[in-house]
Parts: sequence; C-alpha cells; structure tokens
Amino acid sequence: MKNSHEDPIKSLFEPKNIAIVGASNVKGKIGYTILNNIVSGGYRGNIYPVNPKGGTIMGYSVYQNIADINETIDLVTVAVPAKFVLDTVENCAKKKAKHIQIITSGFSEIGNIEEEKKIVAIAKSNGMRILGPNIFGLYSAAASMNATFSASKIKSGHVAILTQSGALGVAMIGKTAVDNIGLSAIVSTGNKCDIDENDLLRYLVPQKETRVILMYIEGVKNGSKLIDTLKWATEKKPVIVIKSGRSKRGAMAAASHTGSLAGSDEIFDAIMKQCGVIRAKCLNEAFNWCEFFAFCPTPKGRNTVIVTNGGGVGVLATDTAEEFDIDLYDDQTVLKQAFEDSVPAFGSTKNPIDITGGANSDHYKMALNAPVNCKHIDATIALYCETSTFDSENLVPMIKDTFENHKKAGKPISYAIVGGEDVEKAMIILKKENVPVYNEVNDAVSSLGVSFQYQRYLKEKSDLVEEAEIDIERINSIIDLALKDQRPFLLSNESADIMSAAGITMPKSKIAKNINQAIQYANEIGYPVVMKVVSRDILHKSDAGGVALDLINQNEVLDAYEAIIQNSMDYNPQATIDGIEVSEMVEKGVELIVGARMDRAFGPIVMCGMGGIYVEVIKDVVFRGLPINSHEAMKMLKEIRSFPLLLGVRGEKKKDIDGVIDTIMRVGSIIKKCNKITDIEINPVVVYEQNKGLRALDVRILIKNPQEAT
Repeated sequence: MKNSHEDPIKSLFEPKNIAIVGASNVKGKIGYTILNNIVSGGYRGNIYPVNPKGGTIMGYSVYQNIADINETIDLVTVAVPAKFVLDTVENCAKKKAKHIQIITSGFSEIGNIEEEKKIVAIAKSNGMRILGPNIFGLYSAAASMNATFSASKIKSGHVAILTQSGALGVAMIGKTAVDNIGLSAIVSTGNKCDIDENDLLRYLVPQKETRVILMYIEGVKNGSKLIDTLKWATEKKPVIVIKSGRSKRGAMAAASHTGSLAGSDEIFDAIMKQCGVIRAKCLNEAFNWCEFFAFCPTPKGRNTVIVTNGGGVGVLATDTAEEFDIDLYDDQTVLKQAFEDSVPAFGSTKNPIDITGGANSDHYKMALNAPVNCKHIDATIALYCETSTFDSENLVPMIKDTFENHKKAGKPISYAIVGGEDVEKAMIILKKENVPVYNEVNDAVSSLGVSFQYQRYLKEKSDLVEEAEIDIERINSIIDLALKDQRPFLLSNESADIMSAAGITMPKSKIAKNINQAIQYANEIGYPVVMKVVSRDILHKSDAGGVALDLINQNEVLDAYEAIIQNSMDYNPQATIDGIEVSEMVEKGVELIVGARMDRAFGPIVMCGMGGIYVEVIKDVVFRGLPINSHEAMKMLKEIRSFPLLLGVRGEKKKDIDGVIDTIMRVGSIIKKCNKITDIEINPVVVYEQNKGLRALDVRILIKNPQEAT
C-alpha cells in the first residue's frame, strides 16, 4: 500500500487556511466554540469566519458567503442547521474547497440517507472530500489546529484517536486532559459518508509524531478495505480498538446511532486479531495501553520478573500475567544471583521477587535496577503497597529513577502502586512525567501484556498469499442452473458437485428416484449406507425426519426409503421430493465444521470449529477474513478449544490436520471467487488419522436471491 505525507488527505490535517461556515459571536453556540478553539489553540494559517450577518468575530472580519473569500480553501468547517448544509456544500464546490468537515447532525443517523447521498455526490463530482456529518470536529497537532467544539484544551503528544462517536470523542478529550495524555490528532468520523478510517490511517500511520493509534468503532463500512489497511498499519505502529455493540442490543443501538451496521462481534473480534489490532474493553484500559506504547521501550525478549513488597499483589499480578501470556522467568540460579543483594533473608528470589513489607526506597532501587543489569531479564512489573516503613517522600524519585534506567537499557517496566493519599499524590506527579504507573495491578500487568502481544503478532505474521485451485467455471455453471430454477439454495447433489469441483472429498453417493434405484445404488456403494431426502422445500433434513443412518442391508434401505418419504410429506405436505440420496456410511472420526459466508461488513470470511449436531450449543468456532494462507488457517485451528482432539488424546493418533487446512483454504477460495454464493457450511467434516484424509458429510450452500444475482 503506497502512503506518504503527500497524500491528498494531508491538507485536512495540515490546512493552510480554514473557513468556518456558521461562525458565531454568541458564546455557547457551536460556531463560536469552534472558532474560539481554532484561534486560542494557536493555529498558524488563515482563518475565515462565514456568516450571512457579516461583521466581526474575535477581531476577524466575517464573510457573508464563502464565495467572497479570495483564495482556495483547504478546510471548510460547516456548523449550520441541517436544512442549510446541502446549499453550503454546493457553495464550497463552486469555491473548489478541498475538504469539508460537517459538524451538523440530522442525516443518515436519523434515516435522512438521501440528503447525505446528495452531499457526497456533489463533493465527489467536484473533487472535494467530506468528513462527517454528525461529528465534533478535528484536532491536528501538526497544524496546532483545534477545529472541534470541545470545552477542554488539547495537549499535543503522540496518541492519535479516531472516534465514530462525537459525544464520546469530546469526553475522550476531557479524559486525556485529566490523564495528561498528549494527542497528535483526534478525529470524529461520525457517519463516514465519505472519509473513513482507511483514509485517516493513510495519513496518521506514516506521521512521525504519532506513536500509537486508538480507534472507537460502532459500525464498519467497507470492511474488506479496512482489513487491508489495518494489516498495513499494524506493521508499523500499534493500533488499539474499542468496539461498541458487543451484545445484540448494543449492536442495535450502534446501528441506529451511526447509520451503519455493527455486524457480528465474534467476527469483528477475530478479524481484529488477524490484523494485529489490540482490542480494549473500556476507555480506561485503552488509554492505559496507549500511554504504555507511547512512552515505553519495545520488549526485546519475553522473560519478565515481578518485584513486589507484598505477597498478595504478587499473586494478583501472576494471575493476570498468565491471562496475558506473559512469560515469568523462573531460572532460580539467575534470579538468585541478580536479586540476592536486594532481598532480605525472609524474602524470596523466586518470581515474583518478594522484597517484603519492610522494604524502603533504597531496597526498591536496588531490586528494580537488577533487571536493568541482567541480560536474561527483558521486562519488569513493579508492585508497591503502602507501608509504614517506606520513606514515602522518596516514592516518586525512586520510580522516576528506575523508569529512566529501564528506558536507557531498552527494557519496559510498568508500576502498580496501591495506597492512600501519599500514593494518589505520587500518581498525579508521575502521570505528568509520562511514567507508566497505575493504581490497579491488572492495569500494570495488562499494559505490559499487550506490548508482548503486539510483538508476537509482528514476529509470527505471514504475508504469503495462497489460493487453492478450484474449478470456478464448473461451480458457476452449477449455481446458474439453481438460479434458473428460482432457488436460493443448492440441492444436496448440487452441493456435492460443488465440493467435487473444489477438490473436497465427500462420501460416494447417488440420487435415487425410486425405491428400486435406492436398493441398486446401496448395493453398488456398499453397506452400510446413509439415506437423505433431496428437496428444494426441505433445507433442514434432520428436522423433517429425512435422514436415516447406518443401514446395513436391502430391507433396511427399503424401510428407510418409505419412512423418509412419509416423514418429509408429514413435515411439509407441499414439498417436492426430488429423490433420495444414498451415500456410503463413513467411519467415525473427529467432527469439525468448516464454512464460509459473505459478511455484510467484512465481505468474504471463513470459519472452522467443533462440528456435529451441537455446534450451535458448544459454539467452539473461529473466524477469519479473506484472503488467508495455510499459516493463518493453522492459527485458526489452534484457537479452537477442542484443537487437542486433532493432536490425539487418550492414546489416539494425530489427525490429518493438513487435510483440514486444505479444506479451509478451498472453502475460502469458493466464497471469494464466486460472488453468487452467500453461505457455505460443511457439517460435519469427519477427520481421520494423519495421511488418511477426511470426508465432508453434509454440505449446505446458499446462493443469492435469484433477482439479486441476475
């Protein structure tokens, strides 16, 4: 992906001039607040207030119309009622403005979609870009520009924030001010009618001042593009995401609020991991992690020690370290040599290192500097519980000194300090110095943990592109026949033909049109056999009693045939029975599910997991966005809770994992190359021992509505 500071979006963040349409001299109005923030924030470019009333505001001459301004405008901020926005955009087009940020709400987020589409159409036809509508504005440290209606001043720094929620964005500005977090940029994306996260990341990722990016997302538009952008972005800088709409009710609220669809949270979560994005559950967690990434060294290795003056907090830290997959170094010979001078006889050099409640600042300095000088230790978690024996006046100097020593050595350290008034005062001082200090053990450990998580992603990621070879022409011809028949799904024999065209092995089977054929085919295939109803009117065959298993002779085939026909007609008297499928009864093995679908947010995705009749109850499945390679498919399998079954348990041999990976790749290729298919589900895929392959037993394929596909 090509990116540079010469990207056209640059003039949005670094405009040479700004026009504020709807500027006001009435305090409390948005047009006043934005103009005041631009002026007081130290913006160095030209400022042009626009209001039909004219006059002056804050010493600036007010233009009655944007057309009266004598130069091309880089950024127009629109803060007028919704009914005037379309005309304003048309005037900006005549003026050949480059970017417009529309503060005004009242568009797609309340169902006014057509008006929003008109605005976008005018902008595109005139080479303009639109940010918003329904936003609080934009801050850019590169231009000393605070073009927002935030009530708080914004400190410049190294964290960039993209937020879909305007109200939450304003609150974020307030929180960053309280927490002393400096921003390189904060952008409200609102309805994302034009400019979205993809555009904004193109500017922010290469920007030198931005060290970490935080995104608040309610819904995803153009998800396939977002996957590509995030993969590119996380190669260079850590990206942290907060996503609302985790619950079904939350997802509904997000959709109505922003005019975009939240989609499945499980899919979103999986794709963020796939892209190397770190997902936070709450604002406090996200800001903690942003601070850590912005000011702490990158870990060079994984060996970590916990240093504490209290056993209880040491145990809490150990529990959280395991949760975040932090490697606690346990070579006792090395640890004893490194810490024996700083640990009293009744303490412990076992990790966590316990310097006991009697430790003072000198003891802490000695213990916390030990990892700096030990080549076997890569990171430190420092825990302090307030005690009567500690010289509290030296708490801040001790932490500042040991933090600087770790930074110089290129080793990350995080601190959790727990106590009363003296500790809280120390927290305020240390936060202003950008020291990673927290009043919760979990916060200190998780901040270091996500740093390790990000480094693991960079080390393990693979950009290799792989695609399975499939007969796409044959697949399309099968689907076209079903579309001519006005069916939104394939019959079992058609699905089997798709599997054959994709190189996925299924049991031998034939479609019997009468009872004599059923017996003939069963004899040809060999007993035992399975029989299933084939009907365009019965999608869920087992629900209709349309499946019979383990039939071992002609009499059982005869009885099963009659029973399936009767059960199916009882289930749906109007059903057309196209035949009865007779298939070989395969041996038992590990049952998986492999599938794919066209997700409305992210496009083509694949899934795999534990299969069988209880798949919806167990829900042991994982997802990925396409494309993927075999390396990523293997990572999918390892994420399944039941993955040990494939490795062999209780004396069983290892299963054909390579065959499962190949099947995942082939199913992914089908959904990616054939845009007429909406869903594929193979359940179960029965997996046998290594080199003995697998069988796709039951395949369900849904296709686009015939009217949509033509």
